[in-house]
Amino acid sequence: MFRILRQLCWINPFKGDVPVSRVWITRPRTRGKTLPFPTRGNYHQPIEILATFFAKAGTERGRAKHNRYLEIPGFDPVMVTRDPEVIRALLTATGTGEGRLDRDTMPSTGIARATGPDTLLFSNGPEWKTHRKASAKAFGKTSLFTDDVFEKFEHTFRNNVQQRVGKLKQYFRDSNIGEIELALEPEIKCIMMEMLLFNFFGAKVEPQDVREHYIPAIDKVIDYIVRDTIDQQFDFIRFRKRKEKRPDPELEEAFGLFEKLTDLSMAPRSEGACAWARVDTKWSDDDLRSNVKVFLAGALEATTSYAAWAVSHLARNPECQSRIFEEVKTIDSFETVVIDKALYLKNVLRETLRLTPSLYFLPRRAVSDTWITLADGDRLLLPAGTHILLDVWHSNRQEEFWGEEKTGYRADEFHPERWETIDKAGCSKKYLHFGFGHGPRVCPGKHLGELEASLVVGGIVKLFEFEAVTEKNDPKAGVSTKPRDGTLVRLRLRQS
Repeated sequence: MFRILRQLCWINPFKGDVPVSRVWITRPRTRGKTLPFPTRGNYHQPIEILATFFAKAGTERGRAKHNRYLEIPGFDPVMVTRDPEVIRALLTATGTGEGRLDRDTMPSTGIARATGPDTLLFSNGPEWKTHRKASAKAFGKTSLFTDDVFEKFEHTFRNNVQQRVGKLKQYFRDSNIGEIELALEPEIKCIMMEMLLFNFFGAKVEPQDVREHYIPAIDKVIDYIVRDTIDQQFDFIRFRKRKEKRPDPELEEAFGLFEKLTDLSMAPRSEGACAWARVDTKWSDDDLRSNVKVFLAGALEATTSYAAWAVSHLARNPECQSRIFEEVKTIDSFETVVIDKALYLKNVLRETLRLTPSLYFLPRRAVSDTWITLADGDRLLLPAGTHILLDVWHSNRQEEFWGEEKTGYRADEFHPERWETIDKAGCSKKYLHFGFGHGPRVCPGKHLGELEASLVVGGIVKLFEFEAVTEKNDPKAGVSTKPRDGTLVRLRLRQS
């Protein structure tokens, strides 16, 4: 009752040194183009929804313009922050134990319904720690960044690309032209899925089945996951007579293929193949199955996003593309020591995650009244039940934090050279892009994503010259972000 009265009286629920200002949904001029929460009409515009929280925020002073909240009577408050220091403090304060924040499960409801709730992604507290321990060795950097692992991933990449290069050469010969317009995102997705299946899980699957059956099935499942999350959360008229849903044979078939691919991915465990060799036998198949599903869908989405964005940026920045080519043109084998020396490629990938992160927001929730402390000692009280969205996408585009005064380049532009400036200043730990999260719940697939993106982006630049067909590089967002044009490029084979 007190909380509802507080909401009706517009009393700010946040206390401490960090100001958090209110978002008004009753004043159309003060909000953006859409409502500041997802509905069936706007759920496909999540980046725009986040931006709505900061509409007219420039009228606020200091940190208040970067920390905004929405509170509607009868509902828990929602806070959105694009303040990097607040984001860092919130991520650091996430975990198990008294006074710690949980990962908010609301945005991943659909994923849990499709894969099971007992996963690294959805679980919290001691249950999450159990899952983290089970996966730690499989995803550790020392396990993945070895020459033996790189060699296997590279072999799959070469086989995949060589087939397509052969077809391209034939096409160029037959058509007597030297370039082709091609959306590279689907091709990148196939490469990523093959490396995940063949080199991480050790699955025995026909490449043609991956392209023609399993990837379309997972794409359909992911589309359903996004819709299902909204349907479950915003079906306010729960007392009405529910209509029976019509059977969807295509969706049922997609889920059937998803289950089959999960079986194929788990089968090599009995042989100790690939990453399975690093998973302790004390974990049963039932303990791991849901996590395998999460990685088949989630890791594919995230790594495809990562590499597709990098290629998309390079297609619009020929000078950057040329610098990477100079680094990789003499590389015959992608060994770990060679990758470590490709510093400009590394900076391109860092800048990609800064400007266009796959995980464009990170959800947290205050289980109880929780104080967080920023690096400068300022404190902020988060009321129990608060849903917190860490708006990484807009945080990384703020001139105040990432602009010319701080890094030498505009915050909303792609400039890998900004990381050279940051590294020379010796303050790289201060500038976090949060592309894989941060703190105790950092993405467990971080090192796998880095390995795959380095190999794919470096390999594509070595083999091809490419330029964007359109000038704009707008995003589309769902589970992850991707270039709206599907990474559409004019592609030419480099002359050997």
